[in-house]
Amino acid sequence: MRKGILELCILSIIAEQESYPSDIIGKLKESELIVVEGTLYPLLTRLKNAGLLHYNWKESHKGPPRKYYQLTEEGHNFLNELIGTWSTLVKAVELTTKNVISNE
Repeated sequence: MRKGILELCILSIIAEQESYPSDIIGKLKESELIVVEGTLYPLLTRLKNAGLLHYNWKESHKGPPRKYYQLTEEGHNFLNELIGTWSTLVKAVELTTKNVISNE
């Protein structure tokens, strides 16, 4: 389940603007979804190989060129599907737990 949630969050971050992996990790950490590079890079590669992402190389003032990721059209469509699935899941969990939460 966590992998699916990470996909949703990563694709959402990249949908806002093309992103460098360190920027993605920073935003995930800000949201308290701690992710290390060893988790992020394989996931980015898998999403790219699935046709959901592509990247551009950009020159850096602080070293070698960097890969900046963007969503493909298929990536935008997949993200919209994930958001719909997430909304359905949240509603189902809220319905299932509302009596327990209201009794606390």
